[in-house]
Amino acid sequence: MLLNALILALRSIRRNLLRSFLTILGVVIGVAAVITMVTVGNGATLAIQTQIQGLGTNLLQVRPGQRMGPAGAGQAAPAFTAADAQAIFEQVPGVLATAPEARSGATVVANGRNWSTQVIGSSQDWLFTGNWRLTEGRPFSEEEQRAGAAVCLIGETVRRELFGPNPALGAMLRVRQMPCEVVGVLAAKGQGAFGNDQDDLVHMPLNTFQRRIVGHTRIGVLQVSMQDGVETATVRAGIVQLLRERRNLSETDEDNFNVLDTRQLAQTLSGTTRIMTLLLGAVAAVSLIVGGIGIMNIMLVSVTERTREIGLRLAIGAREREVLLQFLIEAVVLAAIGGLIGMTLALGASIGLSALMSVPFVFDPGINALAFAFSAGIGVLFGYFPAQRAARLNPIEALRHE
Repeated sequence: MLLNALILALRSIRRNLLRSFLTILGVVIGVAAVITMVTVGNGATLAIQTQIQGLGTNLLQVRPGQRMGPAGAGQAAPAFTAADAQAIFEQVPGVLATAPEARSGATVVANGRNWSTQVIGSSQDWLFTGNWRLTEGRPFSEEEQRAGAAVCLIGETVRRELFGPNPALGAMLRVRQMPCEVVGVLAAKGQGAFGNDQDDLVHMPLNTFQRRIVGHTRIGVLQVSMQDGVETATVRAGIVQLLRERRNLSETDEDNFNVLDTRQLAQTLSGTTRIMTLLLGAVAAVSLIVGGIGIMNIMLVSVTERTREIGLRLAIGAREREVLLQFLIEAVVLAAIGGLIGMTLALGASIGLSALMSVPFVFDPGINALAFAFSAGIGVLFGYFPAQRAARLNPIEALRHE
């Protein structure tokens, strides 16, 4: 009986192909929109998590000022010094490495080209705390750090813009008025979590940066890498207590610095992205309801058009349950076909949007199965009333219908 009902449903759909396609268009759009929004949203979430992890391993960032914000937000608070980073490394349990970091914008010149970039002064541990690798060359040595040697490491963007296909290793680079030797090239990291280009930088020893680039010893950020397995809250509390003592803050004074946990930042940004994904998916799902209403409308029209056919079937012995099943299966088949077409469109749209937005394509079988099941459920929900109306027709009145 089910097979016969399915064959009849397919025949009815085939007789009115254009009308059937227009009927399921709402379901197609709804399924495609829901799957595409969720897939792209999952890719964006994964991209954010990857970018935050690229900031460093078990990383805490300590900045002047009471809150995170633009560069000027912490200017009223005293800056850090290299001694603060050394004290954290030596006195706070659970700290694996610390790296003081100072930055300044500058124009660099090499190979007959110039480029505006970020110049970073820090110690050797900056490479470790920031998960940086070298594709060429070497890091600078302790002797070069202490002596303030004119050496530097460059990011992939700076290498590409200044040297192009030419070798950068061993070349001379002028940062403002200071020439320095390129002793290493950093591996590319790509876009950061806040849309910045992480590879657009020049890294040099902190002493060199302070003496010859900016002319002061102020430190803007302390990068603190924690040991595996330690409690973040414990290390954070130790840093806060130590810095309060070093900055001569009384018990009633508020902290004039903030400690940011990059893992907590990743969770916050990922949670926000997931909420936005669910919201967009819910909005897109409204079109599925609209598609279901369209199916119900066309099924009611179909019942009216086929009243004599229904009356004839009932007159020769068909039971109400069989007529109900025939029209219900027809509605479900319409919705299911719309769901399959929508899934196919969503796959192409998701791949295209992921490439356009530079986020990974994350195929989620769960959301695809859920969207298809929901579309079939829409067919049952909105197809039941027309099917019940057809099954309850009076055979005599149906046969008289013109």
